[in-house]
Amino acid sequence: MTGGVLYGVGLGPGDPELMTLKAARLIGAAEVVAYPALAGAASFARSIAAGVIRAGVEEIVMDVPMTQARGPAQAAYDAGAARIAEALEGGRDVVCLCEGDPFFYGSFMYLFARLSGRFRVEVVPGVTSVSAGAARAGRPLVARNERLEVLPGTLPEVELAARIGAAEAVAILKVGRHLQKIRGVIAALGLEDRAVYVERATLAEEVIAPLAEAPEAAPYFSMILLTKGGDPWL
Repeated sequence: MTGGVLYGVGLGPGDPELMTLKAARLIGAAEVVAYPALAGAASFARSIAAGVIRAGVEEIVMDVPMTQARGPAQAAYDAGAARIAEALEGGRDVVCLCEGDPFFYGSFMYLFARLSGRFRVEVVPGVTSVSAGAARAGRPLVARNERLEVLPGTLPEVELAARIGAAEAVAILKVGRHLQKIRGVIAALGLEDRAVYVERATLAEEVIAPLAEAPEAAPYFSMILLTKGGDPWL
């Protein structure tokens, strides 16, 4: 493979101090940085890394619409990949900023699929939202032989109930507008007192509460952590 190297760099959940040393080093040395942004809004990924981005670097902004239809978002990644490829073909490295971890529900995987066959790609892992949420809530996730199931809150109600019912410990992501559905499922299973709600973990506007005391509406960056048994780490 010829040309520059594409780095998919995990930034962690939001607190800039949770970036790894490697992530900060690569971003600080970058000539070209790329990152997603909600169309018409500032980029959360860039805000995390802002303190280490050098002045004057080229910035490739991928405006990704948040719609249920996949087509518009895929078109945005097509366009972003084309601009990144142009820089790589010119021999320049590109650092792509990724919230959380690039391969854990990360949008970088869409760029990886488009570019890894043509260019050298290195992925730098980051602190996941699940790890950060558990740490901030003071809730160990799993111990000994327990299994953790990570579920998207977008699942249909029946499937969500079945998966939670069969799991030992659960992290539910992508809560957002699905909060009331998820709360109803957990309450019907008699597990509401074992669940904690975490919103915007590690950020100044962070909210942590028992699920029963969670707000009526949740942002996209929220999760529910649930453990069924006792406390096996004691």
